[in-house]
Amino acid sequence: MKLISAIIKPFKLDAVREGLSDIGVQGVTATEVKGFGRQQGHTEMYRGAEYVVDFLPKIKIEIATTDEMVEQVIQVIIQNTNTGHIGDGKIFVTSLDQVIRIRTGEMDKAAL
Repeated sequence: MKLISAIIKPFKLDAVREGLSDIGVQGVTATEVKGFGRQQGHTEMYRGAEYVVDFLPKIKIEIATTDEMVEQVIQVIIQNTNTGHIGDGKIFVTSLDQVIRIRTGEMDKAAL
């Protein structure tokens, strides 16, 4: 089992959710986050003063999935977020040792 975390642009969330739903992914967690990477923020004006916005708004999505679905999930995220411009985001894949559904006590693959 794997946990796939992706940091994406906020306006791409609906397209990713629909794409994941189309391949049978049943659960996605989305969190509003702020961060920066190579994009390095940007400069804005507020009441005549210039200031730098270092942390840009992003969405972090997390998907727990089986090993067999990892490549499909990654491809859906890439297809629905890639603009070819800086700031498209990143995908992280980590191993899950154990998953437990609290309501039923189901474990691992059955809990996904």
